[in-house]
Amino acid sequence: MKKIYSLLLLALITVSGFAQKTSKATEGIKPVGIIKNLSDSALLDVVQRQTFRYFWDFGHPTSGLARERSNVAFDYGNEVVTVGGSGFGIMALIAADSRKFIPHDQAVNRMVKIVDFLYKADAYHGVFPHWLNGETGKTIRFGRKDDGGDLVETSYLFQGLLCAKQYFTANTPQERRIRDVISWLWGEVEWSWYTQGGRDNLYWHWSPNNGWVMNFPIRGFNECLITYILAESAERYPVSADVYHRGWAQSDFFKNGQTFYGYKLPLGFDYGGPLFFSQYSFLGLNPTGLKDRYADYWEQNLNHTLINRAYCIDNPKKFKGYGENSWGLTASDNFEGYNAHSPTNDLGVITPTAAISAFPYTPKYSMQALRHFYYDLGDKIWGEYGFTDAFSESKNWYGKSYLAIDQGPEVVMIENYRSGLLWNLFMSCPEVQKGLKKLDFQSPYIGKN
Repeated sequence: MKKIYSLLLLALITVSGFAQKTSKATEGIKPVGIIKNLSDSALLDVVQRQTFRYFWDFGHPTSGLARERSNVAFDYGNEVVTVGGSGFGIMALIAADSRKFIPHDQAVNRMVKIVDFLYKADAYHGVFPHWLNGETGKTIRFGRKDDGGDLVETSYLFQGLLCAKQYFTANTPQERRIRDVISWLWGEVEWSWYTQGGRDNLYWHWSPNNGWVMNFPIRGFNECLITYILAESAERYPVSADVYHRGWAQSDFFKNGQTFYGYKLPLGFDYGGPLFFSQYSFLGLNPTGLKDRYADYWEQNLNHTLINRAYCIDNPKKFKGYGENSWGLTASDNFEGYNAHSPTNDLGVITPTAAISAFPYTPKYSMQALRHFYYDLGDKIWGEYGFTDAFSESKNWYGKSYLAIDQGPEVVMIENYRSGLLWNLFMSCPEVQKGLKKLDFQSPYIGKN
């Protein structure tokens, strides 16, 4: 998986500890410390609001997009914005606006800034790079040869943009502008180009300097399902259903069917892999009642989460701090740099976003973990943008950084648990329903429009 490639790279360009200056939003959100005796609902409000500050108060002042992380990575400075993380941030913005954490007119203004910036930014056959310069819109390369289009990061961005198109529906010049620009950007993504001339697979990267040299086919099961759904949903440059069935569904790590800790895992790696597999594509894609010929995706995501938690309770490596209320292995910073933590790659690091972003699947267990993180460990891991990225009690290490790709899912998946807002918006898209039908998916949303 390219995610592993990303992790190896990020391990090399790990944190350097220089804090970036907080950008000034029109109206900021005041951070709060630990508040005693909160109800579950009030605690969710506090966590959503404070975590959203990462995208609102700390968003890039020129582009409005999400910064890659709260501390400077390698020598790229303060201008690095993340395309995929910005998609998550757009969805978090919608949740924050819906909950009235911010004034609606300011949410609209931020979205106009974002789409106007994206319209002028670098893209490669309509596909954005992994990183952009938030000031200029120019590509910042993610690796020596990763200096062009990144199809998966672009998919995460459009997961958010399509939700915004469905949400900002007022008949005003600004909200019409949001919808129009998103439609233009959507129509320009050449999904078919990323089949390398008609092969039965989507490919992650293309670069004007390096062509297809990275040659990374996107195959499942992992965090990339959304890429195939959107590629099938396209109107101008779609791909055939064969690309899904012969490419995505044909890897040697697609089907599983084994049982771990009493839970059957239909798809993916043994023990399910890091928890972002059941979260990133499903910020908008609602797994409730979602089935195709390969799996029931609610069963897949629920059992993946339960296996991850059960492993942490079992704690075969006897790491300090693991238990019923302290669980969740996924990709994050750690005491060595960055890694994709999972039951088969366990370094003793708990990442709060893992359990918190699982709220729709395991609300009782996620709330137990959230209360533990907030009340028992809050003095170490609760800060101005919510929970810091990760911690290891075995190493007495408590991260200080925040990452867009970890903060965003917390806000969005809490909201999907509470109201289903982002799921309802994304699944209401006629384009998405068309793509799902093309692949013979079943979903309660299909045919609602």
